[in-house]
Amino acid sequence: MKAGLACIALTLLLFAGKARAVLPSEELSDPKLEMRARAISQELRCVVCQNETIDDSDAPLAHDLRVLLRSRLKAGDSDRQAIDFVAARYGSFVLLRPPVNAGTVPLWFGPFAILILGGLGVALYLRRRTGEASFALSENEESEVERILQRGDGA
Repeated sequence: MKAGLACIALTLLLFAGKARAVLPSEELSDPKLEMRARAISQELRCVVCQNETIDDSDAPLAHDLRVLLRSRLKAGDSDRQAIDFVAARYGSFVLLRPPVNAGTVPLWFGPFAILILGGLGVALYLRRRTGEASFALSENEESEVERILQRGDGA
């Protein structure tokens, strides 16, 4: 009985959606503007949490970013203008998909470089390891091998 309840509870947790941190007082009265604000906030990272969008974070800074974003949209900014305003104020780190430029090249291509360097390291290690496995026979061993081969019985 307990195992069944635990399975049901785990199943419900798996299907539970993320809790949004947006407070009702932050929401805009215009549904279209609110939808735009929600879409944009899915592209902005909480600078404090670093792994959550500002929509998902309940950090005070994320709250401030949500309010700032909504005020920019109410002032008539386009989506791009609002995102650019927040990025100019907090840096490109606030963008979940930062642009490729000189400052973000390591972010975009660093994992691939590490993967390639790791692969090269493994290849060099294996190449050296197979090179170490080959060895030369001493004169006595060579003569013994020659004697066995000439005998022809292999024993």
